[in-house]
Amino acid sequence: MLSGKLVHLIESHWDEIIARVVEQMRREPQMTHIRTVVESELREWGQNLLQNLNHWLAAANEDDLAQRSEALGKLRCEENVPLHESVRALFIIREKMLDFVEEHIPSRDTLELYAEEQLERRLARFFDLLTIHLVYGYERALRRHAAIA
Repeated sequence: MLSGKLVHLIESHWDEIIARVVEQMRREPQMTHIRTVVESELREWGQNLLQNLNHWLAAANEDDLAQRSEALGKLRCEENVPLHESVRALFIIREKMLDFVEEHIPSRDTLELYAEEQLERRLARFFDLLTIHLVYGYERALRRHAAIA
């Protein structure tokens, strides 16, 4: 796939992208609860996600990705991070990844623009899956907590 070079670019610069994500979360006033999550935890999760992006984008890994996303949703619920902040964090990651790629495309020829568009489509499906399973894990934890209370 043409977007493979761009995925490699993301994987090899995951730390710079996650630093941008953390900075954005610090600046957004509506992200008050997620800022209480330990930054090292955010960086570790982001590292796993971005450093292995090609692996996660492979369709054969959907079940593992779903389980990890559901576990993250459960964790965010247990940490009392509002669901909207948890989802917004995923959107920020996607946004910063695409911003980084756009900044590092050497030229804007037709082939590179097509590769970028292809990457955006792949990431859209990927982040849709992440979001759905994060919400599912969060809601399941919320229901379990409500049943106990």
